[in-house]
Amino acid sequence: MKDEIKLAAVGDNCIDYYDQTGDAYPGGNPVNVAVYTVRLGGQASYTGVVGDDEYGALMRRAIAGKGVDVSHLRTEPGATALSHVALVNGDRVFGDYEEGVMETFRLTDEDVDFLCSHDLVVSGLWGRIDGDLPRLKERGVPVAFDFADKPGEPAAERALPFVDYAFFSNDSASDREVEEFLKAISTRGPKIVVVTRGEKGSMAYDGSRFYLGGIVPCQVVDTMGAGDSFIAGFLYGLMRGRDIPACMALGAKNSSVTLGYAGAW
Repeated sequence: MKDEIKLAAVGDNCIDYYDQTGDAYPGGNPVNVAVYTVRLGGQASYTGVVGDDEYGALMRRAIAGKGVDVSHLRTEPGATALSHVALVNGDRVFGDYEEGVMETFRLTDEDVDFLCSHDLVVSGLWGRIDGDLPRLKERGVPVAFDFADKPGEPAAERALPFVDYAFFSNDSASDREVEEFLKAISTRGPKIVVVTRGEKGSMAYDGSRFYLGGIVPCQVVDTMGAGDSFIAGFLYGLMRGRDIPACMALGAKNSSVTLGYAGAW
């Protein structure tokens, strides 16, 4: 096994702006996974775009400050993406999303070469790279993708056949419903499919058997980044050669750390 594990996060970043307090935290699904991977002891890069505003400068400075490689984070004229957030009983509730310069983000050939120099690439629904996944698949680099709770989105439909590790969230479905969902998704390409279920833990499927994962009890301050923490922990374990139950446990443990403070990181 390689000593240096390198994860490439690519796609959306955004400022999580808490309307009630005026606090602004750097975040975004792929960004969070990169930061949490470094927190676990791995290496990670982030490829994306920010605006030439104060939030763009904050984003670049904050990500680099966490030890993530930002050599492929571009700055373009315009506004950095921003999500309005409210906290309701510790749960983050998303409001309007202002996409800014992320709306026109596309990978260059050089970006693709850079991503393929890593051990694994991770992105998500709002990353604007679903159309590039066939290129990554052709190059043989494993791809993980966060579909959130929107499996029917057009970007999700385009991405699914080219994804190795698929992550979803659903805290309301029954065990049986989740099992049926996992089996259906598995037939469409992914090697491993995982559903995070909030306080119910998680369930995974590898095409032959189901796995149940628990939670690590903790005091919840803010749920922002909890799912991304699970993904980072799971993938870090996977890249280190651990089995699925161990990966699920590492994901749960990593989530419990993030739940204990405000903001994603």
